[in-house]
Amino acid sequence: MLNRIEGIVLKTQDYGEANKIVTLFSQEGGKITAMARGAKKPASRLAAITQPFTHGSFLIQQGRGMGTMQQGEQVESYRHIRQDIEATAYASFIVELIDRAVDDRTPQPSIFNLLQHALHAISDEYDPEAIALFVEWKMLPVTGIYPTLHQCTNCGATEGEFAFSFQQIGFLCHRCFSIDRYIIRLTPAQVKLIRTFYTVPIEQVGKLTLKKETKTFIKKIVRTIYEEQTGIRLKTRSFIDQLDRSPQYFPKKENPSTAPEEGV
Repeated sequence: MLNRIEGIVLKTQDYGEANKIVTLFSQEGGKITAMARGAKKPASRLAAITQPFTHGSFLIQQGRGMGTMQQGEQVESYRHIRQDIEATAYASFIVELIDRAVDDRTPQPSIFNLLQHALHAISDEYDPEAIALFVEWKMLPVTGIYPTLHQCTNCGATEGEFAFSFQQIGFLCHRCFSIDRYIIRLTPAQVKLIRTFYTVPIEQVGKLTLKKETKTFIKKIVRTIYEEQTGIRLKTRSFIDQLDRSPQYFPKKENPSTAPEEGV
């Protein structure tokens, strides 16, 4: 059976001398794997369409096992992502997280839309680190983690000073700080920002500008949740950490992330 599938290439794996195993994420069919025969050859009609991050329309011959990709047409290439090392690093992180978190052949249109908007934003030269943070927070429910961020996890209070508790996986108000001795106290701006990352769609935020220290602080919280609660550790984190440690080898263009924080 031949199926026309629109999707985004999450990853490829070499198979033999000339072939690739391609993992796609589609809106209607979820995560799908297909064999692209001859795609490693530069002259192959499948060579360009099977590059990571490519959004395309694919014709796949589906049998009992893995399907075979017959042809593909590019919908969007996200060229900037391929040309900028920082954009590549964070886009790779996003697609690896989605690949690890979602099951095969499970339709999740909201996650497809999240991926599409994230790649659009990075390709449009929005801050890739901030975009990756949005994806990390929004993917938590997919991994089975539902942090309580709209109120205190213990008493339900919605007013007062708040802190983040890894023990409670959410906010504690100042009346309940004693429940967890390892809380991370938050400013009102940090509380608002975490809620924004978790609840507001990427496409509705606009060009959010954040200081590097703010992104690092928020990143440590969500990274700890993933490591302690989901066990998901991503290979692409190592490369991103290397970018941060060695800026002299990976010069970054000026971007609005160094500007004062805007309201969100």
